[in-house]
Amino acid sequence: MPPGSRKVAITGVALADCGRVDDTTPYALHAQAARRALADAGLDRSLVDGLASAGTGTLAPVEISEYLGLRPTWVDSTSVGGSTWEVMAAHAADAIAAGHANAVLLVYGSTARADIRAGRRTGTLSFGARGPLQFEVPYGHTLIAKYAMAARRHMIEHGTTIEQLAQIAVQARANAALNPEAMFRDPITVDDVLSGPMIADPFTKLHCCIRSDGGAAVLLAAEEYVRDCRTAPVWVLGTGEYVSHVSMSEWPDFTVSPAAVSGRLAFERAGVRPDEIELAQIYDAFTYMTLVTLEDLGFCAKGEGGAFVEKGRLKVEGGDLPVNTDGGGLSAQHPGMRGLFLLVEAVRQLRGEAGARQVRRPDGSAPGLAVASGTGGWFCSSGTVVLGR
Repeated sequence: MPPGSRKVAITGVALADCGRVDDTTPYALHAQAARRALADAGLDRSLVDGLASAGTGTLAPVEISEYLGLRPTWVDSTSVGGSTWEVMAAHAADAIAAGHANAVLLVYGSTARADIRAGRRTGTLSFGARGPLQFEVPYGHTLIAKYAMAARRHMIEHGTTIEQLAQIAVQARANAALNPEAMFRDPITVDDVLSGPMIADPFTKLHCCIRSDGGAAVLLAAEEYVRDCRTAPVWVLGTGEYVSHVSMSEWPDFTVSPAAVSGRLAFERAGVRPDEIELAQIYDAFTYMTLVTLEDLGFCAKGEGGAFVEKGRLKVEGGDLPVNTDGGGLSAQHPGMRGLFLLVEAVRQLRGEAGARQVRRPDGSAPGLAVASGTGGWFCSSGTVVLGR
C-alpha cells in the first residue's frame, strides 16, 4: 500500500476509574485504561508499536512504555495542555497512514484530586515564571483569571450575558445526570450558577471545571487491523492543530480561540461542513471555552454564541447539537489535560454505546459524524479531530 494511503481508525477506547480515586497512582491508572482499551478493541498488546503520553514524570512516553511493558518504535510526548491528545491523535494518524506505525496507544492517568487531598501538591500548580511568563506571573495573573478576562471581553464586545454562560454549566449537568460515571449528577439551575462563590470575575464556582482523578486510553490502528477488532471502527476523517500565543499581550483577539484555525483545517481535510456534525465534544475547563469554541468551529457566527447556547441546544435530550454528552469537565470528570476523554466519548457515541445519554437520529440510529476539539493553556493551543462511522 503506498505511503500515506492507509486509512486510520480508532479501534479501542476506555476510561480508567474516575472521580474520587484515593488509593492508586497515576501509573496504575495508565495501566488500567490501557488494558481496558485493548480489551475493547480485541487486539493483543503485541501489535502496539506506538505510544503517546504526556503529563507524568520527565520522560512520559519512556516511563509509561516501561510500566506497560511496551517497546514502541514510534513515540510522541507532545505537551500542549488540554489539547495534547487531539494533537497526538493527529500525529498518530499521520504516522499510521505513512506506515511508520501500525497501532498507536494514547494513554493518560492523573490523581490530581487525590494529590491535593493528601497534601502531595497544592491547588494552584504554577506553570513557572521563566521566559515570557516572567512578565505576567509577578502580577498574580492566574490561569483562571486569564480565561475570565477573555470571557469579559466577549461580554463587552458581543453582549454575551452571564446567564448565557451559566446555561452551558446547566446543560452540561443535565447531560451528566444521564451518565452513571459522572462525578456530579444533581441538577443545577442558572440561579445556582450565579449565586455560587466568586472565583475570578465573572466566573463563579460552577462556571469552572471540577477536579477529579482518572485516566483514559485510545487505540488507533491501520485499516488492515479493523477486521480483527471486536468493535466497529470509528474513522479519523480529518485533523487540525494550531498554536496561538502564551503571553496575553500576544493574543490578537480575546474573543477568538485557536480552534478557529484547527477546526477549519480539520473540517477541510475531512471534507465535511460544521452543519453536518451531529455532536461535539469540546474542552470545557470554563463555560466560556465551550461558547467561544462553538463559534470558532463554525456552529454559529462570531458573537452569536450566547444566543446559540440558550434553550437547551447542547443537551442530549432535546438538543439539536448535543455537546459534551458525558457531562464534560464541568460535571463528569476533569483530572487535568482532559482532551483524551473527549475522544473516548465521541467514539462511544458514534458506536451507539453511550447508554442513557446516547444521541440518536430521528430514525433511532446512532450519529455518523462527531468532532472533538481540545484547548490547551489559556487558549494557547488547539487540536481538532473529525470522526465518522
